Amino acid sequence: LDFSELQSGSVELENESYNITSMINDIIQMAMAKKSGKMVELMVDCDATLPSTLLGDEKKIRRVIMNIVDNAIKFTSDGYVSIIVSYRKESYGINLMVTVKDTGIGMSEESVEKLFTSFNQVDVKRNRQEGGIGLGLAISQALIQKMDGILTVKSKLGKGTSVKLVVPQKVLDDE
Repeated sequence: LDFSELQSGSVELENESYNITSMINDIIQMAMAKKSGKMVELMVDCDATLPSTLLGDEKKIRRVIMNIVDNAIKFTSDGYVSIIVSYRKESYGINLMVTVKDTGIGMSEESVEKLFTSFNQVDVKRNRQEGGIGLGLAISQALIQKMDGILTVKSKLGKGTSVKLVVPQKVLDDE
C-alpha cells in the first residue's frame, strides 16, 4: 500500500503532536521482541535534552525507524544494534536525527547503491531465509524525502551497517 501510494504521489503527511520518548520506547520494545533468541545487544543513546513533544508525521517516522531497526536485527547474528537519537536546533524547530548501527553482515559499496531500488534484494539467498521482498528501504527513503528529510546508509561487508535519518520537526514542548 505504501509503495503504490508513493508511486502514485498520493501519500498524505499527517502533522500531529507526539511524544518522541514514547515513540522511541515503543520501538525499543519491538526490537527486544524481534531479537529474542539472538545474541545481539541492543543499545540506546537518546539525547536527554531532546524536546519532548514534536509536531510531525509520527506514524511514518515510527514505521521508518522500526523498519531500519528490524533490518539491523535481521542481519546481525551476534554483536550489537545501537539506536542513537539526537537533534540539531533550527529556525523552524529541530532536525531529528536517528542513527541505527549494527555489527551485522554489512554490504559492499555496490550493494549499498542498489538498496534504494524498489524490489531489489542485495542478497536474495539471505533474504529468503530472513524474509522480505526488498521494498523496506526504498519506501523508507521515499517517506523521509516526502517529509523533506534525508536517509543515508554506510556499510562495510562483514563489518556492519549504519543507517541515518534526518527529518525536520516542529517543537511543541522544549522540556
